Amino acid sequence: MEDYDSYMPVRPRRLRQNPAIRNLVTEYRVTPQRLILPLFVCEGSQVRREIPSMPGVFQMSLDVLAEEVREIEGLGIGGILLFGIPEKKDEIGSDALSPEGIIARAVRTVKKTTPNLLCVTDVCFCEYTSHGHCGALRKIGGRMDVDNDATLELLQKQVLVQADAGVDMVAPSGMMDGMVGAIREAFDDNGYEHLPIMSYAVKYASAFYGPFRDAADSAPQFGDRRSYQMSPAAVAESALREVELDLGEGADIIMVKPALAYLDIVRLVHDSYPDIPLATYNVSGEYSMVKAAAAAGWIDEKRVVLESLTAMVRAGAGIIITYWAKDVAYSIS
Repeated sequence: MEDYDSYMPVRPRRLRQNPAIRNLVTEYRVTPQRLILPLFVCEGSQVRREIPSMPGVFQMSLDVLAEEVREIEGLGIGGILLFGIPEKKDEIGSDALSPEGIIARAVRTVKKTTPNLLCVTDVCFCEYTSHGHCGALRKIGGRMDVDNDATLELLQKQVLVQADAGVDMVAPSGMMDGMVGAIREAFDDNGYEHLPIMSYAVKYASAFYGPFRDAADSAPQFGDRRSYQMSPAAVAESALREVELDLGEGADIIMVKPALAYLDIVRLVHDSYPDIPLATYNVSGEYSMVKAAAAAGWIDEKRVVLESLTAMVRAGAGIIITYWAKDVAYSIS
């Protein structure tokens, strides 16, 4: 045994012996600056309503939002992603088109309270429509479905309301064909050519979205969204096709959603477009599963969260939208 070193000159464990060395050689790090925290904003006063299927996540009124963003800015988190929950909904989501709608007022609240905090808005209609789908409806082939081109016109109106309110970036999530081009045209024609678009370019019709629909009150009243979101079983190359189309229309950042079940797609997009900023969304179902298992004492929540987020970074995501942004920031500070 005394001659063991003579035929084992390489010992990987040398760099794992203590925390200082491990930290020194760590290649992939999850930092608060790379995280975006989703927030759900509703009408009312002093509302901070926990979402039963997402412990620790809340629907909040504008006054509570102001308190929240001060805390978020102080933690050094990269930004927020706003979802609006209107008091009244209709067939076309009129609240999203109004300068006095919940999302426009939320943006103004954020920019007045924390002017330097990155404020991103979700651009879609599922939270605002009475039917819960992502745009205007019409009968197509004997059934009701989203009217793609009519929805593009509504999206243009929606983003201009958000731009006028002072948003820093928009994130269209409805998977309408041509949505990025329509938004880019609206911005460029109205003096907002400086505003970037983070596109949900690769968004799958996933079962992992269930708790989000409780949070945003956006469950479809009939059918599902598989006529416009991607099939989880689609060939990987179809993801690249969606990315190519959105980049050609003027997207500045590309997103893959969900995250954990699609890390192969995150890696594929990163390798195919290494110079394009890439985001991924650590979605509600991923969050709720970990929360439930941690509450049962089956896993260590903090370790599982950091391991999962690190996997997203390792796969190529430079930006992560996650409900754990504050937890990560507190654990690092």
